[in-house]
Amino acid sequence: MSLSANQIWPAIVLGGVLLAGVPALAQTAQERRYCEGEDGASVAQRIDACSAVIKAGRDKGEKLAEAFNNRGVGYRLKGEYDRALQDYGQAIKLNGRFADAFNNRGIVYDKKGDFDRAIQDYDQAIKLKSTAEIYFNRGNSYLGKSQYASAIDDYNQAIKLKADFALAFDNRCWARAVVGILKPALADCNEALRLVPNNAGTLDSRAFIFLKMTQFDAAVSDYDAVLRIDPKRAFTLYGRGLARLKNEDAAGDSDIAAAKAIQADIGEEYTRYGLPDTR
Repeated sequence: MSLSANQIWPAIVLGGVLLAGVPALAQTAQERRYCEGEDGASVAQRIDACSAVIKAGRDKGEKLAEAFNNRGVGYRLKGEYDRALQDYGQAIKLNGRFADAFNNRGIVYDKKGDFDRAIQDYDQAIKLKSTAEIYFNRGNSYLGKSQYASAIDDYNQAIKLKADFALAFDNRCWARAVVGILKPALADCNEALRLVPNNAGTLDSRAFIFLKMTQFDAAVSDYDAVLRIDPKRAFTLYGRGLARLKNEDAAGDSDIAAAKAIQADIGEEYTRYGLPDTR
């Protein structure tokens, strides 16, 4: 019979020797909490704790799958993606309906740039458990493939399920901006900034929208705000350079030169997003 962390294991007397079981139980309970990411566990503590839970051999089936999934999270946070994939795969082998493990494995595939396999895992996760977060994650993989319509559809679903999902508004803003759906994109960025004020990424996206809308003063203002947060942001410097030049401000040339010094192909990136340098 397994005991919860709150139960007290009675001391046992064998041959006149008092065997106190409390320390061993407490250690096991602590490892389980660390494995689940509780009690402020560090990434290393989480991995070690999950390894101990797995090695103990007490858990079977779905419970063991949870331990592998949790250790996979630890490896992902540590940047050891291949080991994370192994653990998520083992979790799925033990429990083929483990939506979180499919979602987590999708996140790792996405980080490795394997967007197709990520989408396959997110598809399966959504079949098992439709959540705003999983739709958002799949949208990000579609964004990585430049499949903007599919990304927007997934962000729509994420926002439908979670009306205050700032990151989904932010990413939908960007996807809409790239394909030229500018007014809805601007509304998305404004909502994301209402939910999370002064976010540099959102301000950058909104500045890009203003640039596409030929509202150059507004674009420069947002780019200025971003560069106060991150002065070495190539995308922002280049965008401000374009906006300044459109306003006949010669300082735009130095912005563009600074951006290219940081990222040589930044001009090509802007061209892909529909804003070539037409000086």
